Amino acid sequence: MDKIAVLIPCYNESKTVKKVVEDFRRELPEAVVYVYDNNSTDGTDEIAKATGATVRYEHQQGKGNVIRRMFREVDARVYVMVDGDDTYPAEAAPEMVKRILEDQADMVVGDRLSSTYYTENKRPFHNFGNFLVKNCINRFFDTNIQDIMTGYRAFSYSFVKTFPVLSHGFEIETEMSIHAADKHMQVDNVIVDYRDRPEGSVSKLNTFSDGFKVLLRILNLYKNYKPFCFFSILSAVLGALGIGFLIPVIVEYVEIGLVPKFPTLIVCCFVLIAALQSLFAGLVLQSIEQKNKQDFEMLLIQVQNMYEEKCKR
Repeated sequence: MDKIAVLIPCYNESKTVKKVVEDFRRELPEAVVYVYDNNSTDGTDEIAKATGATVRYEHQQGKGNVIRRMFREVDARVYVMVDGDDTYPAEAAPEMVKRILEDQADMVVGDRLSSTYYTENKRPFHNFGNFLVKNCINRFFDTNIQDIMTGYRAFSYSFVKTFPVLSHGFEIETEMSIHAADKHMQVDNVIVDYRDRPEGSVSKLNTFSDGFKVLLRILNLYKNYKPFCFFSILSAVLGALGIGFLIPVIVEYVEIGLVPKFPTLIVCCFVLIAALQSLFAGLVLQSIEQKNKQDFEMLLIQVQNMYEEKCKR
């Protein structure tokens, strides 16, 4: 087991990967630096090898797929994950590692938004998207993570080995943040300076399509992690619609003793039945989610025992 593993997912980062590897080897000399190449065509892997990194490959395209393989293959006491685009300072890594080893944090977030991100980043829609995602998750999941979309994080062994990676692409950071919030894991924020990509380095993140995927992912995870709240809202909306259209029908019946809008009555009845079904579905799913949390706590104990055994070897 490595003491510290620096994980760098890369896709066509030949212009920056050398500097990123060198910076982290300098700041964390005891760390093993892993570069996971995701079908690069510009020689990123060869440059990383020449710089002293351990290079491995993930052939399924997408950052989520890369992180799934990294978390599965690498054993370490502390994991530092950073993008290979040289936008994050390696100087913050020792503090992030300290938060894991000494302060027992489960995840440490490299917070760009509290420092230079809004001045360095030249894509205004990215700025708005980060603001929107941060506020949605903090409100929905009652947490205080200052930068949801950052690619600079540190993790404990327990977090990495109990985190189910379901996303394939850039939604992975959102999924990590929500998982930590839902499972009541300790999340620390470390403010880091952000610098925009150097000239010639191109972002693989599409502002609109990937942003839309992130928002859908938040909605889907909210449904999965807080089913009673989600289906209660759906039930309330359906109930309001059903009652709203039903009231005029009842008023007409009281006044004239007839139901002229019989189809409306039928539709309202079905909508109100759907509202009740949504409410009871939320109750059932909430019970299942509670059982999942209990099982997760038992899994944490098993993983902690595995961690202690590996540390003794």
